[in-house]
Amino acid sequence: MTTAGDIMHRGAQWIPAHETLDRAAQLMRELGVGALPISDADERLCGILTDRDIVVGCVALGRDPAKVTAGEMAQGTPRWIDADADVSEVLREMQEHQIRRLPVIHDKRLVGMISESDLARHLSENQIAHWAESVYARSSTR
Repeated sequence: MTTAGDIMHRGAQWIPAHETLDRAAQLMRELGVGALPISDADERLCGILTDRDIVVGCVALGRDPAKVTAGEMAQGTPRWIDADADVSEVLREMQEHQIRRLPVIHDKRLVGMISESDLARHLSENQIAHWAESVYARSSTR
C-alpha cells in the first residue's frame, strides 16, 4: 500500500496566521514552493496560502502585503490528510474538494505536502488523468 507519507515532499513549513503576506512570499521564494499551510497559535492548520492568493486577493486589490496577514487570507475549512492514509484517500480528498495541494499531518504535526508534481512522480498515467479530469474539469465551469 502506497501512503500519503510515501508520496509527499518533506520539509513543508507553516506560516503563522499573524505573519504578513510579504513575509509569506519571501518564505515561498526561499522554499521554492507556491503554497504554505497557515497555522494558528497552537500550530493547528487554519488554512492554506498560495502565491495566487497573495496576487489576486491582496496586490490586485491595491492592498499592502506588508499589512495583510496570512490569517486574513485563510478561507473555508482547511483540508489535510494523515501520513498513513492510502493514496486512494489522498486522491479522493483532492478530487472531492478540488484542491491541488494537500498538507500531510502525523501525530498532529505537519510533516509534508502533496502537490500535483508529487502525484505526477508517483502515480500511473491513468490515475493522474482521472485526478486531473476531476479537479480541473469542474473548477473551470465555476
